[in-house]
Amino acid sequence: MKVAIVHDYLREFGGAERVVGALHKIFPQAVIYTAFVDWEALGELGRKTFEGAEVRTTYLQKFPFIKKLFSPLRLISAKAFAKLDLSEFDVVISSSNAYFAKAVKVREGAVHLCYCHTPPRNLYGYETTDIIIKNPLYHKLGQIANFWLRQSDWEMAQEVGVFMANSGTTQKRIKKYYQREAQIVYPPVSLPEIKLKQKREDWFLYVNRLHLAKHPELAVEACLENGWRLKVAGSGPMLNDLKEMTKNHKNGELIEFLGVTSDEELADLYSRAKLLLYPVVNEDFGMIPIEAMSLGTPVVAHASGGPLETITEGKTGVFFKELTAKALAEAVKKAQKKKWSQEILREEAKKYSFSAFEKKITKLVEKNVKK
Repeated sequence: MKVAIVHDYLREFGGAERVVGALHKIFPQAVIYTAFVDWEALGELGRKTFEGAEVRTTYLQKFPFIKKLFSPLRLISAKAFAKLDLSEFDVVISSSNAYFAKAVKVREGAVHLCYCHTPPRNLYGYETTDIIIKNPLYHKLGQIANFWLRQSDWEMAQEVGVFMANSGTTQKRIKKYYQREAQIVYPPVSLPEIKLKQKREDWFLYVNRLHLAKHPELAVEACLENGWRLKVAGSGPMLNDLKEMTKNHKNGELIEFLGVTSDEELADLYSRAKLLLYPVVNEDFGMIPIEAMSLGTPVVAHASGGPLETITEGKTGVFFKELTAKALAEAVKKAQKKKWSQEILREEAKKYSFSAFEKKITKLVEKNVKK
């Protein structure tokens, strides 16, 4: 059985790329296809994950300035994926979000399973990591393009053989926007095993890319106003703005920006932090809260999206409803009054192991190959 894995693009190492790495671990002989690769932007961990894998790209790789113009090239990315010759493969697993990897064509008799991280957020009104377009003309052109892309996205979705959703939230979106059923397959979440600290240190942790949709400013503001220490792990276009927030504030020295961290460093941070602050709205799934739980750290999260499935109020975390620094701060105060069990937190995180992911994926592949 010959397997191909098709992913939107490889230019950062986030949750979707970790899933692709896990798929390749299950099918080590599989060829990985992607729109384009930026090995430098992938970072050390990303390069290490795909080391030794055969990675093939579409013709978009040859475009001048692809690293900067990849977003506008969404308009033709589906055609680039459709032109890939996958006739040698019995099973094609597409890993798709906003760049339409699900547009691939498979030969008659082959199986196409799409692991959908979410229908494209920018097409259906969800917050994205893109910078807000302020120019009225560009904004209007973007709306016209998105209208056309929604029609195209629907057509692509009807060609997929089997949909897999990374959460119940994504499963509902697939049903709503594509009128297709999807099997939930939670992504694998794992970090290096380390010995947990019995006593936590007196600071909170924020882990994520520093983008608009992740709302790091709420975590920073809440901690500044309440005099709480916060360590921020991650990088992104909002870094300078966040630093500016702390610059002249009386509690500015309490906020520490760590930049990009390795998995080993991240595990150590989780094991020492008192709480993880996760103010992300309408998250598709959210690996970061699971990472925190796996190392005994409770989570304060916005009451929306994937965390509603993975976090239990009062058992593994606390929710807040209003997307404001004040509401986040109130939830933090509530969480600090509770005594948390590291054992319970770690046990809950085991539901999202690599072995559970591997079992579901292989079962779905075998079932559909037999059909």
